Amino acid sequence: MRLSTRLAVFAAAALATTAVTTAPASAGQRPDPTTDVRIITFNDFHGNLEPPSGSSGRVRQSDGTTVDAGGAAYLATHVKALRSQARNSLVLSAGDNVGASPVISALFHDEPTIDFLNQLGVSASVVGNHEFDEGYRELQRMQSGGCHPTDGCQFGKTFEGADFPFLGSNVYFTNGLPALLPFTVKFSGGVPVGVIGATLKDLPTVVTPEAIKGLKFGDEVEAINRTANLLDFFGVKSQVVLLHQGDNTEAAGPNDCKTLPGPATAIAKAVSPKVDAIFTGHSHQQYNCVITDPAGQPRTVIQGASFGRLLSVVDLKINLKTRDVVRTQTKAFNEIVTRTVTPDPAVAALIADAKTKAAPIANRQVGTITADLPAAGNAAGESPLGDVIADAQLAGTQSNNAVVAITNPGGIRADLTYKSSANGEGDGVVTYGEAFTVQPFANIMQTITLTGANLKNVLEQQWQGTVTRILQISSSLRYSYSASAPQGSRVSGITINGTPVDPAASYRVSVNNFLAAGGDGFTEFTKGTDIAGGPVDLDALIAYLGAHPNLAPPAADRITRLP
Repeated sequence: MRLSTRLAVFAAAALATTAVTTAPASAGQRPDPTTDVRIITFNDFHGNLEPPSGSSGRVRQSDGTTVDAGGAAYLATHVKALRSQARNSLVLSAGDNVGASPVISALFHDEPTIDFLNQLGVSASVVGNHEFDEGYRELQRMQSGGCHPTDGCQFGKTFEGADFPFLGSNVYFTNGLPALLPFTVKFSGGVPVGVIGATLKDLPTVVTPEAIKGLKFGDEVEAINRTANLLDFFGVKSQVVLLHQGDNTEAAGPNDCKTLPGPATAIAKAVSPKVDAIFTGHSHQQYNCVITDPAGQPRTVIQGASFGRLLSVVDLKINLKTRDVVRTQTKAFNEIVTRTVTPDPAVAALIADAKTKAAPIANRQVGTITADLPAAGNAAGESPLGDVIADAQLAGTQSNNAVVAITNPGGIRADLTYKSSANGEGDGVVTYGEAFTVQPFANIMQTITLTGANLKNVLEQQWQGTVTRILQISSSLRYSYSASAPQGSRVSGITINGTPVDPAASYRVSVNNFLAAGGDGFTEFTKGTDIAGGPVDLDALIAYLGAHPNLAPPAADRITRLP
């Protein structure tokens, strides 16, 4: 449906709602009748149709223990159970449905994931940053359907696109016109519920510039409030926000609220009181909070981890006369998507079809390992898998005279586990599919020249306000840091191949094109000169695994954390 047609349909429906008026209550009058609407939301699914493996497939419970969770067929069963418990319900997504996906979805440009979301009955989704991985035109194909312009229709004979709208109230073309629908309205329980979408305003810092060429991203609060006022004007009083931005947390259970000060809390405190609940994403954390709105009323702010491991459920009680949420009676919880339920058969069949079609590529052996290579870092932030990937990238760019390789932790999407081999018997086999799951972005390696001073500044940019991102480095680089030292003066003892780095000397450093463009706030990389291209990051990893059979986890001695 064209944008103009969608808006016309909405305007007609919304104007109809303004005909309802509410007489003031008088003494002894019966309470206004209410209806209940359950909102079921997930976030950062990233095409994880199969249950995610390793630490990515576990959820911390309230007692501190962990449990296996996730998998689309299990998620569908949980959604059906949650919907069966409520007369009225909506299923929504807080973004990053696609992108950085495992091979059985990514090989087909995430068409299997969109098909799954259609089966699940999703009513709306905000765009996350990964919806833009392949650019705006591909996002529009995901919405409207059609075969891929280069690869055609490889998963099915046709691709129908999403049955639900992608929302982005703060996404504009550079001429200021809206690039996406800002909202949708769904009728549930006899009342209109406005669903507003807003993605992170800093999206340009976490995608490559080419992917968002011609677009700009505005302030989240301004866009949400403008849209909330419009909905309110048309009589839509019950409103929820899908916000692709989140906070980090301390180690906590799914229904704790141990968030660290972050952007989602700041946005929630400033967003209009017309909004009744905020579903967040992006940070892959689990929390269930109540944050007071600007009018002093309680408001749920919730997030459900990632990869389909949790479902965020908010039960709204809505006054049928005012058509507004009775905020004090809102109930919210995160439900773990356990794997102890019966998998949904239709979704299981979809996954089996994707696996069968991907198998000739996905199951090809590319290497062997002797033990798990976790993506998680140690106390200093150094990751065994990060070490291997950086070493692979250095090896893959030797022809560019690289002496150091550096990679971003966010580009490492899963563990390589010894027991996740193709035959499941723990023989250490690494398949193409497993390697792809680790590095799914197809980033291109680039080697640049940095001065020693530039390199020091890059390492200092690992701390940006409240956010810490420890870069993963090749074995040729060593340094120490003190997190308690003043920002900008935390890194010391930098050496390359055992020789102290000279601030005035030049060094050839290999990074992926995302970092080279200043991604994740590492703007110092943009000062690099003499750029030379290299292999795709996944290809470099596969080549390295092939050249080093029975690869063991490297010693974690590259980064030293000082008091």
